[in-house]
Amino acid sequence: MTHETAHDNRLRSLAAQYGTPLYVYDADSFGRQYRGLREALCPRVEMFFSLKANPNVSVCALLHSYGARAEVSSLVELRTARRAGVAPEDIIFLGPGKSAAELAACLDEGIAAVVCESFGELESLDRIAADRGQRAPVTLRVNPAFSVKGSRLTMGGKPRQFGIDEQALYEAPDLVDRFPSLRIAGVHAYMGTRILASEVVEENTAKILDMAERIAERLGFPLELVDIGGGLGIAYFHGESDLDAAELTERINPVLEKFAAARPQTRMIMELGRYLTAPAGEYVVGVRYVKESMGESFAVSDGGTHHHMAAVGIGSFVKRNFPIRLVGAEPAAPTRPWNVTGPLCTPNDTLVTKAELPDPKPGDLLAVGRSGAYGPSASPGLFLSHGYPAEVLVHEGRELLIRERDTPDDLFAKQRLHAFPAR
Repeated sequence: MTHETAHDNRLRSLAAQYGTPLYVYDADSFGRQYRGLREALCPRVEMFFSLKANPNVSVCALLHSYGARAEVSSLVELRTARRAGVAPEDIIFLGPGKSAAELAACLDEGIAAVVCESFGELESLDRIAADRGQRAPVTLRVNPAFSVKGSRLTMGGKPRQFGIDEQALYEAPDLVDRFPSLRIAGVHAYMGTRILASEVVEENTAKILDMAERIAERLGFPLELVDIGGGLGIAYFHGESDLDAAELTERINPVLEKFAAARPQTRMIMELGRYLTAPAGEYVVGVRYVKESMGESFAVSDGGTHHHMAAVGIGSFVKRNFPIRLVGAEPAAPTRPWNVTGPLCTPNDTLVTKAELPDPKPGDLLAVGRSGAYGPSASPGLFLSHGYPAEVLVHEGRELLIRERDTPDDLFAKQRLHAFPAR
């Protein structure tokens, strides 16, 4: 028995038109996530979309239409943000290993800030800016001496490739004078990701703002920008709950408003990637075969970790399942444990393990939910030369193809065949 909702009918139609595997994004979900936080958050805080979570140009353009700025970490992401209509003054560029070409592009575009993560990077940018007769706007990414528990991936308080150690900055009081072609005027810190506790975000925010003031005072530069990171999480697994925007802002707004009142000219930035995009996406795969192996049931699908590495629980010590459902199944249909695997020649190509599902059959569709972040972009799409899937955005009832599926010709286009005589 099937239970076809309008949404399930749409997924079937899209799968028939574009094939599976397929990513489908819901524009309304992007809007709910952005507006739900924007309407409750201290108005002085600017919300920047972290393109690394979903770098599709149409996704960036959609979020920008709601008001999001852009945080980028590569030359292509910078061009993506500009192509999506984001103004240069609303773009920051971060990352620990920027190339000379990327630093030059930041100056060409006139973005708000280059977020520098090492003394060596400051030297490189100073040299490039001096050669051009420019002063580059710089925000210092700091690896704080403190850490805050409660994130799934901690990025502060330990030796890291990210940022300059807080203590090292205190030991460099002449930093501003050493780099005359830089205009150092900001502090950035990112403490962790997938934070699901409002009190942790509050503690992060308070400590970062306090640290930013100390560093600016110690080094003697105007504090024109503070980036408090973000790391707001999304619930994927059993037992987790999403952050409540009202509860979150009730905690952090007083901290933000106190700082804003004391520093009316300072830009305040929060970065959001997964929080804005994850709930909007479904990864739709087609079942090719079903089988039993040593007492366990397997549904072998046409999609796997080459497109959705996040679903294997990267960053978790214990493998846990993303939400998954059989498209069109009756709500009360009996279920039993199923392993859903992909087409790759590795036992790691498992989307879910022992997930309760109605019995699938070849030709059925399965939809992995909460898949709008770190899908194709964080996955080995060239493994076994399958290439990347199509991506579709459903916007105001229209189905917009925002990325074409890779074809064999696409995958061969960059390769060069050389003839080798037989020996």
